[in-house]
Amino acid sequence: MIETAIAGGCFCGAVRYGIRARPIASMLCHCRSCTRIAGSPAVAWITVAADAFAIRAGAPATLRSSPPVERTFCRACGTPLTYRHADHPDEVDVATCTLDDGGAFAPTYHAWESEKVPWLACPADVPTCDGAGPPR
Repeated sequence: MIETAIAGGCFCGAVRYGIRARPIASMLCHCRSCTRIAGSPAVAWITVAADAFAIRAGAPATLRSSPPVERTFCRACGTPLTYRHADHPDEVDVATCTLDDGGAFAPTYHAWESEKVPWLACPADVPTCDGAGPPR
């Protein structure tokens, strides 16, 4: 059992998780798969070490949204929770606004800027990249 420094969960409270380390990265993703799954013009994610993340309560559903990508959602309310890519097995992306303090980690970059909906403005002081990032 890990000691929890950061906590969060789904909208209805059926799934709760804990994170025992600060994020490695924080981004706002504009890719079409994230925006379609969330029904939102962008999705904010924090990236954490996989061994620092643990489900505390409930059992989220899993969806393989593409061959290398696995996402989890609450079975009861549908809240998107995590994103894992086979190329980065030691990391898990956690939907930022599912954190108990959703404002704790502002995005440090925008990913897949080329897929951004045209009416959404990105702050000029936050780097963008046309891929998963982070920008180099």
